[in-house]
Amino acid sequence: QVQLVESGGGLVQAGGSLRLSCAASGSIFSINVMGWYRQAPGKERELVALITRGGTPTYANSVKGRFTISRDNAKNTLDLQMNSLKPEDTAVYYCNTAPEPAVFSWGQGTQVTVSS
Repeated sequence: QVQLVESGGGLVQAGGSLRLSCAASGSIFSINVMGWYRQAPGKERELVALITRGGTPTYANSVKGRFTISRDNAKNTLDLQMNSLKPEDTAVYYCNTAPEPAVFSWGQGTQVTVSS
């Protein structure tokens, strides 16, 4: 079973940037679609960005133009560059296959907190 480890979260002011990384313990080359999800307190988990094996991204309207997803199939990593962050981006961010139901077990996630 592939393990997913997310990192790169932190506390940032509104308008700032963060880059999240997801490291998979096994190969993700065969996985057609990988994605970044987030879950804010009291809310359901939502898919914010996904990317195909070939590198085609799709974004939720709430993050379009601000977030950029990328993947490196050789290194088994998935990244999320987040710019122009807003307080409403505050959440725990997770990576996994997309869409749900996810194939892998969920990792611990990485906390992103955006202050106003």
